[in-house]
Amino acid sequence: MIGLDTNILVRYLAQDDPVQSRKATEIIERRLSEKDPGFVSVVAMVETVWVLDRAYGLASQEISTAIERMLQVDVLIIENEQAVFTAMVALKRGQGSFADALIGALGTRAGCGRTLTFDHKALRLPGFELP
Repeated sequence: MIGLDTNILVRYLAQDDPVQSRKATEIIERRLSEKDPGFVSVVAMVETVWVLDRAYGLASQEISTAIERMLQVDVLIIENEQAVFTAMVALKRGQGSFADALIGALGTRAGCGRTLTFDHKALRLPGFELP
């Protein structure tokens, strides 16, 4: 397994740098295999979403499509894939940010009955409560 940093994922998705995007595409589409897959941590996923939102100005729908694409790539192992999927769906439905939804999904997976927050936007997500 080969770990993939955020910049590899962003260059692959954005295709905005002729040299680095070509290398990222080569890695993901030709170098990785089911025997030697790429590992994407939840930290790399959150950073990728943040970069696509803040640096590239993509809309939530475009970002959720990019996440969905990554989840469908056979040669990528996404850490906590179900939680990432749950966060992607919440983002797509406009329920909250990807990061907040992922925090909630990971908490639920860990056995948390609720997630406390001061973030009023996060309250739109299931399981979030004010303290």
